[in-house]
Amino acid sequence: MAPPAAAAVRSAEGAENNPAQDEMTPELIAAITRGLAFLKTQQNSDGSFGRGRYGRHVGITSLAAIAFMADGHLPGRGEYGDVVAQALEFVLANSTETGLLASEGSDQVMYGHGFATLFLGEIYGMNPQDGRVRDALVRAVQLIVNTQNEEGGWRYNPVPYDADVSVTICQVMALRSARNSGIKVTKETIDRAVQYVRDCQNPDGGFKYMRRTGASDWPRTAAGIASLFYSGIYEDESITRGLDYLMRTALPGNPAARRTHYFYGHYYSVQAMYLAGGRSWATWWPAIRDELVSAQSTDGSWIDQHHGTAYGTAMALIITQMPKRYLPIFQK
Repeated sequence: MAPPAAAAVRSAEGAENNPAQDEMTPELIAAITRGLAFLKTQQNSDGSFGRGRYGRHVGITSLAAIAFMADGHLPGRGEYGDVVAQALEFVLANSTETGLLASEGSDQVMYGHGFATLFLGEIYGMNPQDGRVRDALVRAVQLIVNTQNEEGGWRYNPVPYDADVSVTICQVMALRSARNSGIKVTKETIDRAVQYVRDCQNPDGGFKYMRRTGASDWPRTAAGIASLFYSGIYEDESITRGLDYLMRTALPGNPAARRTHYFYGHYYSVQAMYLAGGRSWATWWPAIRDELVSAQSTDGSWIDQHHGTAYGTAMALIITQMPKRYLPIFQK
């Protein structure tokens, strides 16, 4: 039986100040070292990451850069600082006058735009002297604000017609990072997003994909919980019920758990448990840590069959480096 998440949420004490026991093991440290070394080999000559269908992808490039930043590497700092700097140049080169961050030929561009805006927000928060980053970030944030639909969410394309909870969390997280770094984000935008996310929760505590009727699933439930946390809501019945749903259905090691969108789902799940803290984090963290260490390939990669190895490796590295607590976005 999973431990109750409610007490952890009511305490409002996330794991940023309350680490679990033995968070970093020698096996984990070795896996991260191999993973970062492998991920570097996946960078293309123009600074981008991603190959095949998702080649030279702004979103995957941004996630890869964030994976290195999670180990403390920044432009001009650290062994992999140059990797982050080249990724930044690629993202900036794909910043349009409209504010959209997208490379040529990309589809479902608001996923990539959200991840890229998050990357720029984290970079700018650590180095506010870079005017190019600020300009691109401000335009990117304004595009997010302008494309929020009447329900309060976002969808695949930068037009305010439809929404789903999966794309919405990407924008909410980007807005939180931008706001943390000093970029203005209106309360109205966040309040409308919160209402949309609440409308996507089912009676079982899980979240459906869109506001209309639909079944709950664990990846979008993790996204829904994270959306509320990053909107500044830390004590709420919706979060408690969502955490309980995740514990019941997707705790790593549970053979009944559905593994659709595995890395995406665990990227948000580990953030949700980290921000909840307490027994939620103490239970979830060692389970996902050990599962990912065991799943790593001998070359240091993590394979995602749909989005590619650079994506899978970047996501796994962001997840496994949560206890390092380097990235501002993971602080309340």
